Formats: sequence, C-alpha cells, structure tokens
Amino acid sequence: MSVSVLFSYILLGLTLAAPIGPVNAARIDKGIKNGFTHSWVVGVGSMLADAIFMLLVYFGVGQFLDAPIVQTFLWLFGAFILCYSGVEAMMKANQVTLNHSRKKDSLFSCLFTGFIMSISNPLSMLFWLGIYGSVLAKTATTTETGDLLIYSCMIFVGLTIWDLFIAGISSGSRRFLSARLLKAIAVLSGLSLVGFGVYFGFHGVEILLKGR
Repeated sequence: MSVSVLFSYILLGLTLAAPIGPVNAARIDKGIKNGFTHSWVVGVGSMLADAIFMLLVYFGVGQFLDAPIVQTFLWLFGAFILCYSGVEAMMKANQVTLNHSRKKDSLFSCLFTGFIMSISNPLSMLFWLGIYGSVLAKTATTTETGDLLIYSCMIFVGLTIWDLFIAGISSGSRRFLSARLLKAIAVLSGLSLVGFGVYFGFHGVEILLKGR
C-alpha cells in the first residue's frame, strides 16, 4: 500500500464532493448566515448519507436501488426537499444581517439538512453506485478486506477536506460582504435549490411516465 495510492483515494473523495450541487449550495448558505461550524455540520450530515450509500453498495443492495419505482420515489422526494428548502431560504433572506448576535440555526437542523439533501439526492445515489461500485469491484479482486476499508476511509478524508474548505471559505467571506449582498446571496442560494428541485422533479415524472 503506497502513499500515492492512498492519495489517489483522497483525491477521489475530493472529486466526489466538489461538483456544484444542493449540498454545496446549502453549505455556502449556512456558512454565510451562521458561520464555520454550521456549514461544516451540513457537510457532516451529507457524509453520514454518503456512508449509508457506501454500505449499500458494499453489501450489494445497489440492485434494489435500480428499480424504477424506487428511483421515481427518490427523484420526487428529492425534488420536494430541495424546493421546500429553497423557498424557505428565500423567505428568510430578509432575516440575514451582519449582526453576529443574531439567532442562529441549530446545529441539529444543519446536520439534518445535509443528511436529508444527500440521502434524497438520486444523483448522489447514482454517483456512489457508479464510482464507488466500480472502485469496489476493481479493488476487491486485488486487495484484502482491511485494505479496502482503509481505501474507503481515504475517500472520506477527501470528503472531509472539501467540507472544511467550503466551511472556511463561506464563513470567512462573510466579513467582506454587506448586508444587502448577504441577502442577495441567500436568495440566489434558494433559487439554486429550487432549480435543482425542479430538475429532480422533471426526471422523477419522466421515469414515472416511462414506467406506464
């Protein structure tokens, strides 16, 4: 087991976490509104969902997730969660201020936000089935179970690095932003979540119609 191989799995974790999506939008939103810890906890919730996906793939439950009725439910449920979160973010945009003594979201709500957005995201599910599934198939034939566990942990190291990076950037940028700009970013974050929700809903309806 070489350092370069371990680094490649860390890089894979970074690659999995980096694409712009609902969770990253929520991380940035919470970081700007509430600070570093709240943004980081959103990522922790997302990683809990990622761990569940990894376990499902590892134990071969991925075939169940390929069922059209399951995919339809995940797409539509994800659409509802994202649209609801996006509308809520826009409605609360006027509450965003530069006052650091303001009432913050609870850490549990941030954790739950990250978890529910990731666990209800069919793209995350398909990503883990495709990427981690192929890595699992390739690695399992050439390494022992212990090594496979270490490689999986390295993926989570990459996810954690990205989570800390986004939390630091979003919370650190707050001090350079005006109250008006903060509200605009909150609205844009909400619109982004609604946009993803509409996209998810479209695919859910498309799968539903194909199944008829």
